This record gives sequence, C-alpha cells and structure tokens, in this order.
Amino acid sequence: MRESFRLKETFVWITADEKRYVEVAKNALTQRRKDLERFVRWHPYFLVTLESYQVEETEVGTATIPAIVRRMIESSEKFGLGPMSAVAGTLADFAVEAMRDAGATYAMVDNGGDVALISDREILVGIYAGESPFSNKIALKIKPSASMVGICTSSGTVGHSISFGHADAATVISNSASLSDAAATALCNSVTNAHSISTAFHSINQVEGIEGALVIYKDKLATWGRIPEIARFNS
Repeated sequence: MRESFRLKETFVWITADEKRYVEVAKNALTQRRKDLERFVRWHPYFLVTLESYQVEETEVGTATIPAIVRRMIESSEKFGLGPMSAVAGTLADFAVEAMRDAGATYAMVDNGGDVALISDREILVGIYAGESPFSNKIALKIKPSASMVGICTSSGTVGHSISFGHADAATVISNSASLSDAAATALCNSVTNAHSISTAFHSINQVEGIEGALVIYKDKLATWGRIPEIARFNS
C-alpha cells in the first residue's frame, strides 16, 4: 500500500505491505520533526546557514542534541554544506528505520524525491528531471536489500530548494538517504553547464558510503560509480 502524509512543510509518500507500518512511519516523522523544531527554536542559525554547522554540547546545556540534528550535521559537513541540505533525506531515513525496527521488510519513504528504503523485492525508482527529455523516462532498478538504501535527487531547475547549479537532476545512491540528500545537493551545485558534468562528480567521489550517482543536464546523462541498472519507461 502507498499513502501520502503531510506535516507542515513535509509531504511524503509512504509505502509498505501493512497499514501498521505506515502508521509507524507517520509517528516517527512527527516525533523527529518535533525534535528538530524544538532545537531550531533555540538555534535559528541552524536553519539558514549554507556552511557546515558546529554545535557544542555546552550550547544546549543539559539537554541532549536530538539525533536528527546530529545526523544532519554529520551528513552535510562532509560536503561543507549547511545541515538543512540533508533534512528531507534524514527524515526519510528515520521513518524507514522505525518501520524496519517494527518488523517491516518492505518499506519506502519518498520525501519530495529523497527516498529511503529497504525492500524484499526488486523495485523501480523513477527520476523526474523537469524539462529534460529523460524526465519520467528512466528509473533505477533496485535489487532486494535488507540494508538501508538512500536515493536522493537535487535539481537546479525544479522545485524551491536552494541550488547553485543547473542540473535538471543530480541523483546519488548511498547507504543513507541523509548522506545521499546532502551529496545530491553538492553534486547539483557543481553542474553549471554541459562541460562541468565530467568534473562535477569530484564533489562526492571521496566520501565513504556513496556508491554511485548520475547527472541529467538537458539532453545529456552521465553516471559515476556503481549505480543500479537503468530501466527505460515506455512513452
């Protein structure tokens, strides 16, 4: 089953075999977002900085820094980005982890194109790339995996997220949607024109956990690393 869930700015699609796992994901998203909002109330700079964010334990006194904040910082600092570059993927990660811990073997959360999943079957994850001729024409064929898979896409031509690049889609596959989210932002930022595509992958290729990536820029598609088989949709 597949169900949508909206919580303020967060809008996700949750996929699972049973309704109870969908409810587990909703509860996890609600709690993790609440943790993030509480932290940001006292640390507003966390919300707006475009550079790596360092938080000292003394800043929060006796309160514990929320797990979602720590993970966003850990993922984004690998690329010198602000922590909000990883927010969508991190939320998706926590939701799928909660579903898995509750017993799900097939769980997927799509948070605006940032996907976290575990799966006991082969699935297709489509890629939207705006006005590119590749948009909605290709998908990644994901093999069954009990381990977390993160597939996140950033775009300089689609959506409202801040991007300094011009890729129609920069997609990164790793063992964490949080990591893939930040990496996709870094990759997209590095694509300024067709000539920059070949060197853009340098922005992510030294980070542990990243398996592969692809870039779509207008009528061009480039890949790097180990990516799943690309399947084509019929027109």
